[in-house]
Amino acid sequence: MNQTVRLTDGKRIGYSACPHDCPSTCALDIELVDDHTIGRVRGSKDNDYTAGVVCAKVARYAERANHPDRLLHPLRRVGPKGSGRFERISWDDALDIVAEKFNDAERAHGAESVWPYFYAGTMGLVMRDGINRLRHVKKYSGFHSTICVNPAYTGFAAGVGRIAGPDPREMAKSDLVVIWGSNAVNTQVNVMTHATRARKERGAKIAAVDVYMNGTMEQADLPVLVKPGTDAALACAVMHCLFRDGFADWDYLDTYTDAPRELEAHLKSRDPAWASAITGTPVDTIEEFARLIGERKRAYFRLGYGFSRSRNGAVSMHAASCIAAVTGAWQYEGGGAFHNNADIYKLDKRTIEGLDAFDPTVRMLDQSRVGAILTGDREALFGGPPVTAMIVQNTNPVSVAPDQTKVKQGFAREDLFVCVHEQMMTETAQVADVVLPATMFTEHDDIYRGGGHQYLILGPKLVEAPGECRDNHFVICELAKRVGATHRGFEMTSRELIDEMLQVSKRGTLAELEANRWLDCQPPFRQSHYLDGFPWPDGKFRFKPDWKTVPFRSPYLSGPVERLPALPDYVPTSEAADAAHPFRLATSPARGFLNSTFNETPTSLAHEKRPTVMIHPDDAAALGIAEGDKVVLGNTRGQVRLHARLFDGVRRGVLIAESIWPNAAYEDGCGINSLTGADPIAPYGGAAVHDTKVWVRRSPDAAQHGAHA
Repeated sequence: MNQTVRLTDGKRIGYSACPHDCPSTCALDIELVDDHTIGRVRGSKDNDYTAGVVCAKVARYAERANHPDRLLHPLRRVGPKGSGRFERISWDDALDIVAEKFNDAERAHGAESVWPYFYAGTMGLVMRDGINRLRHVKKYSGFHSTICVNPAYTGFAAGVGRIAGPDPREMAKSDLVVIWGSNAVNTQVNVMTHATRARKERGAKIAAVDVYMNGTMEQADLPVLVKPGTDAALACAVMHCLFRDGFADWDYLDTYTDAPRELEAHLKSRDPAWASAITGTPVDTIEEFARLIGERKRAYFRLGYGFSRSRNGAVSMHAASCIAAVTGAWQYEGGGAFHNNADIYKLDKRTIEGLDAFDPTVRMLDQSRVGAILTGDREALFGGPPVTAMIVQNTNPVSVAPDQTKVKQGFAREDLFVCVHEQMMTETAQVADVVLPATMFTEHDDIYRGGGHQYLILGPKLVEAPGECRDNHFVICELAKRVGATHRGFEMTSRELIDEMLQVSKRGTLAELEANRWLDCQPPFRQSHYLDGFPWPDGKFRFKPDWKTVPFRSPYLSGPVERLPALPDYVPTSEAADAAHPFRLATSPARGFLNSTFNETPTSLAHEKRPTVMIHPDDAAALGIAEGDKVVLGNTRGQVRLHARLFDGVRRGVLIAESIWPNAAYEDGCGINSLTGADPIAPYGGAAVHDTKVWVRRSPDAAQHGAHA
C-alpha cells in the first residue's frame, strides 16, 4: 500500500487532500484507525492556506467512508427502471454487460450514441479526468462541462485575460476583503480564516455581497444585500462613485486599462439611486460600500461562484472584477481581484486524458442539458444520433441537473442503457441498469490542484477499500479492453500517470511530491498582480471585452451572446419575475451538504433537518403563510412542496432554498431542480440554478404540517 503516514501522539496520521468540488482543496491529516478504517479528519496546520481548518462535513468524513449503506458489490437491475431492485453479480460479468451495450449502441447508431457523463464528485486529476481517455480513443460523444464555472470564469477572463490572480494568502495582508458571490462560511471556510486574520492583525474590514443574510454576511463588517442577478448594477454604481469622488487611480488606469475615460462617461448615469432601484440595496449602503473601497486601496476582491448561477453571470463577474482596476488595487500586496487559480498550473494531462486521440469533429454535448439530450431534443443533440448508452462517474444528475422533469424522463427511457459507478445508491444509481461500487479518496492514489489557492497536493492511498470497491481508473481501463480501445494510458497505474504528468509539466516527480506533500505553484508577485501587463496583446485590462473570443475552454458559443454589453452594465436576466411568477428563487449551498454529497450522513441530515424555503415575513403574511407551513413553489417546469421558513434576511420577492436534498426527501418526489432551467447561458453555457422565477402559495394541507407538526 502506498502511504504517507506519520505517528503522532500514538496515532497513525495519513496525509491527503479533500477531493470534493470546493476551491479550498484542503490539505488533510487523517487518523488511520486500522488498514481499513479512517477516524477524525483535520485540516493540516503545516499548509499555510488550509491553516489547520477544515469544514465540519469533511471533518466527519468517517461517517461517509464507514457508512452502512456504501455500495460494496457490482449490481444488475432485475426490476423495472427506478424500482431499486438489483441482484449482485461479479465484476467481470458487470463489465462485460457494459461493454456489450456500448458496442451494441455503436453498431446501431455510431460511436456518438455513447456518452460518458462525469463531473467533480472527485477533483482528482486521474480519477475525474481519466474517463476522457476512453471517450477520445473511442470517439464517443464529448462532454461540454457547463454546470459550475463557465459564466464566472468567462466574466473574470473577459477583463483579466486568464483565470488567475493575486496569491490568496494575501487576503491576510489586506485592509479590505470583499467576499462577493460566495457564502464562504458554507463553501470555502479557508477564505474566512485569512479574512478574519486580516481583521484581527491589521484592522481590516470585511465586506460581503450576497442575496441573503447567510453566515458570511453575518460575519461581515458591511453586508451588502442584493436581489439575485443584480450584481452588475451594484458594481457599476460603486465605480460611478469611485470616479465621482476622486478615488479612481488615473495613473494606473492610463497605464493598465483599455478604455477608462469611456468607462467613466458610460457610468455617469449608473448612480446609486439607479442601482438601488434594481438591487433593492439602500443608496446609503451602496455609498458606504464605495467609500470603503475607495479609502482602502489595499482591497482584495474574492469573487465567488454565485456569479455562475445566473443567466447574466458573466456580465456581473466582469463588472465586479473591474472595480479593482478602477482603484488600482492590483498594485498592492493584499489587493486585486481573484476568482480561481486554474491557469497557473500548466499541467500536461495528455496521457491522463488521451488528448493525443482527441478529434474536434466529435460532437460535444452540454452537461447541463442532459434532460433535453436524453429526451431527444434535436438541437441539443446537434442533429446527431440519440444517446443510447452512458457511463456516469462522479456525479448525480438525477438530483443535481436542472430541468429535472426532463432529466427523469430521459433516464427512464427503456432504450437507454446506463452504468453508474458510485459510492452510494444515489438517485442516478437507482435508475441504472448496472451499478458499480466506487472507492473513496483515501482508498486510491490521486493528485489535486487548488482552485482557491496555489498548491498541487498528493492524495495517496491510505486504507484498503471495503468489499469489492474499485477506483475510476480501474473501471475505465477494464472497459477499454472490452470495447477495443488502445492507449498507453490504459496500461499505466495511477501513480505512473501522476509521475509522468509531473515530469512532462516540469513540476518535479511523484517521489518529490510524496516527500513534500504539496507543491506551491504561485507565480511571482509581479506576475500575479499583472504589474508587467495583463495577458492581452496590449497588456491592458479589458473594460471592453470581446465576448466571442474570451479565452475559455469551450467548444462553442452558447446562449444570447448578442445581449452581452460592450462595457460593464446591468443586463436584465431573461427569467425576471413577472405577474404570474412574482418571486425569484435561488438554490444556494447548504452548510451540511456539498451538492448531493453528504446528504446521506447522519450528522448532516440532523443539521439540515428537512427541505425548507426562506421567505420574507411580509411576503409570507401577504400570502397567509406561517412559520413551518407547507408551501408549493411552481413555474412552467414543475412544482415543489416544502416547508416555509420566515426570514427577514432576504429582499422582498426573493426565496432561498438551501439545497440539494434528494428528490425522495420531497413528498411527491420532485426536488428543487424541478424548477430550475437548462437553457444555455451566454457566452459559453452554464446552469442558472439561482435564477428562477416562481410563484408560491400555501399548501391546502399546510395546517397539518405547520410549526406544531
